[in-house]
Amino acid sequence: MTRFDQIALDAPDGAYLGATEPRIRSKPVDLPSRGQEMIDFCEKIGFELLPWQKFLAIEMHRVKPDGRWHHNEIGVLVARQQGKSTFLALRILWGMFELGEKLQVHTAHKLTTSSEIFWKIDEIIQNHPQLAAMFAKKYETKGSQEIKLIDGARYLVRANNSASRGIAAPDVIHLDEVREYQDPEVWASLRFTQMASKNPMAILYSNAGDQHSIVLNRMRERGLAAAAGSDDPIGWFEWSAPMEVQIGDTPEFWEAVRYSNPSLGYTVHPDNLRAILNDEESIVRTEVLCQWVSQINPAINPSLWDACGDESAELDQEQETWMAIDLSPDRRAAALIASQQKGDKFIVVLLQTWENAVAIDDKALANDLAVWVRKYPTTTVAYSRQTAGAVAARLSPAGISTTPIDGAVYGQACDEMQSGITSGRLIHKRQEEFTKQVLSAVKLPFKDGGWYLGRKVSNSTICAAVAMAMCSHFATRPETEVDIFIG
Repeated sequence: MTRFDQIALDAPDGAYLGATEPRIRSKPVDLPSRGQEMIDFCEKIGFELLPWQKFLAIEMHRVKPDGRWHHNEIGVLVARQQGKSTFLALRILWGMFELGEKLQVHTAHKLTTSSEIFWKIDEIIQNHPQLAAMFAKKYETKGSQEIKLIDGARYLVRANNSASRGIAAPDVIHLDEVREYQDPEVWASLRFTQMASKNPMAILYSNAGDQHSIVLNRMRERGLAAAAGSDDPIGWFEWSAPMEVQIGDTPEFWEAVRYSNPSLGYTVHPDNLRAILNDEESIVRTEVLCQWVSQINPAINPSLWDACGDESAELDQEQETWMAIDLSPDRRAAALIASQQKGDKFIVVLLQTWENAVAIDDKALANDLAVWVRKYPTTTVAYSRQTAGAVAARLSPAGISTTPIDGAVYGQACDEMQSGITSGRLIHKRQEEFTKQVLSAVKLPFKDGGWYLGRKVSNSTICAAVAMAMCSHFATRPETEVDIFIG
């Protein structure tokens, strides 16, 4: 027996053995399953499924009295390198050679991802005489690959931008790397091609995503509801670690890792996971712990940001204040941040946010901002000429000081903000919207080695984060001319 290009360990280590059953799953149903048929088929062609894969094969293939699948939509969530692609490939082969499924469609956010599975499936067929005897043709065109058997069964790989084009009534849809889909178009178009299918099944494969993973997040909401006992027939099988676990080489961490790495001790050695514990936190949480984060590889470390939180922090209406306003590139969102020095630290507070489905009225925004400026002794209001120039133009005639922060100065401000967070000198009030925007921000490099918060590349509203950086430029200035002492 082999495990599809994965090397099994000599003997499973009970101390670090992955969990067979998912931590979060749909409510179990008392129905017969065809899953054992898949397990037997895999063994017949020389592939032994891992314990968690056998569990999944049994549970996702429960059938109703009429012979149709109980779960016609299925979500499989698991950390990287656990055998998800192995299972996907073997499920396709079983459907083609044993179940009589006439059309299976496979797509991912990148064609190269699904193409890799295509070539592995083709290799298995060609290397197995019984399967090769059923092989008819292999087709390859731009954006599409296909294997056809002599009985007419087809396995079709499509690029995601044309996945549903010319397809009618597929028996099974395999959607891989679902966390990368940031709009529902591909999923919706594929799902509707199954309206005339006799016994359809759609399987979504992924590890954890972030706030931009639109398709995955919507499916997970249904999955969590099903796990809580709703009547939704979705099959949800999530191998993930509890959110409260801290990253580190501790017994508590390894217990959590078991839930997100079901192949741990079988094909994944603990030492391989130890090697990545010092990687960026959001990456470890998504790739190893299969946990949701606001943004994968964000500009600001979530743990460091959380450590700077203080719900009791308040602005002083008698103390010198700096403010900053920023608008989103589409002018549909804006945020105002205020900052004050507190000894050798400084506090940042989200004062107000604005949203408009079309475009924010700069006059109304300027009037709102003026009210805040009158409430605190504001030295200046920082802004970017690229996004808030029109607002600043309305403030200046009213006698409100404004300061543009762009280019190299903006890069410096981002660095000053980051320094304040990493050193713990920055304090924030744990405001939910503020935190959401801060942890959604993505950094972009300057050519000279510097960096800045990128508005467009963040794919989310980060006005509060940008405004915080601009405020930090003033709030980090020393209160005296001598800031560093040598003695």
